[in-house]
Amino acid sequence: MRVSRDQLIEDGYIILREVVPPDLLADLRASAEKMVQRQRAIWARERGPADPPGGVWETAAQPRLVINGFAGTDGVELVNEETAPVVEFWLHENVLGVSTELLGDSEAGVTEMMMMCNPVRDHGPADWHRDVSATFHGPLQCFVDDALENGPRYVQWNIPLYDDSVLWVVPKSHRRVNTPAENRRMAADSRTPLPGSLCTGLRAGDGVVYMQPILHWASDYSTTMRRTIHGGFCIWSRYQDLSFTDYLSPSARARFEGWSQRSARMQDLTESALRTATKGDEAGFSKALENLQPGIGSAGKNLLTVYLSKVSKNILDLKRQDRDGVSGPKRHAVGAGLTITLNWGPGFANRFSWSDAQAIWRRFEPIDKGLQAEEAQPSPGLQQEPTRYFANELPPEVSFERFVAGWG
Repeated sequence: MRVSRDQLIEDGYIILREVVPPDLLADLRASAEKMVQRQRAIWARERGPADPPGGVWETAAQPRLVINGFAGTDGVELVNEETAPVVEFWLHENVLGVSTELLGDSEAGVTEMMMMCNPVRDHGPADWHRDVSATFHGPLQCFVDDALENGPRYVQWNIPLYDDSVLWVVPKSHRRVNTPAENRRMAADSRTPLPGSLCTGLRAGDGVVYMQPILHWASDYSTTMRRTIHGGFCIWSRYQDLSFTDYLSPSARARFEGWSQRSARMQDLTESALRTATKGDEAGFSKALENLQPGIGSAGKNLLTVYLSKVSKNILDLKRQDRDGVSGPKRHAVGAGLTITLNWGPGFANRFSWSDAQAIWRRFEPIDKGLQAEEAQPSPGLQQEPTRYFANELPPEVSFERFVAGWG
């Protein structure tokens, strides 16, 4: 299947026909339905006191299966001999081959494997949004500049097993922040078509692959049958639990094991970047960023510097909890699947002592402070709660060059 990386970078999305070969569609539907049955049984079993019989499936606007078990999900329970074809499809040339071509990285791996399903009752449209958060990713313009300079780090897929007209996009919106007209429209009504938007209109087996910051919209969460394979590929991946691969073919299992090994290398390189920065080694820090992403440009170094500042804050918070004996879920665990941001999950903090965490934070704290205003910032279309982090522009004083200036 031929694709153009330049087209993706220009438009922000590509619609591809028959990503699922027609002779595979019926088998994938059957496997997907078995997976849905398993998910419904899990949620019925684990429902809370306020949930109806059937649990979350009965109330969710978009019941979603998370298959690969990253970030502590129960997805590993969904895979067995009957449902393995859904996982194996992520390795099909029409998906894996296309993704590695678009990312420009032959080793890029699956970072999320999900399935979006229809709700039990109509919920109507969702909100226009970008899959970007100033809290986890940094300012949108920083993200945009990096994508235009270095290409995508992550590509996301919707591949419906039944006709699906839910997804709308605003072409080329990944190349810019929101326009004033878009902000006004979303402030007034964020659940109607935006100017210049279009419906992707996928037939069963088609696919749309798109870049993370593009403005997009789920136009209707209705009871119409929906079984849409959803997820993506990233230049950095991480797997919390590979037990689901026990049911895959040897070649598929080897592929996931290879990605897991690469993840371990990338975590080592992330640690090296943090420790090198702490030492004040300007040349070493620049080299560490290039090791993480060979060929990276200045916009990319800005973004990685922002990402590492957020990683350093995560480490400090987690080590503080360990020191103070705080029980319960670790803070920032919600971002544990965001490998695109170098957030490798709570376990990554175990590589550092409390004194390490303090030293790393002292180095990166100026970046974190520079990314924040004194008051909460408006952020139409971003996936976040009100926050003081700047939603759009990267402040001039926050950059790789400014960060390392004077290290000596």
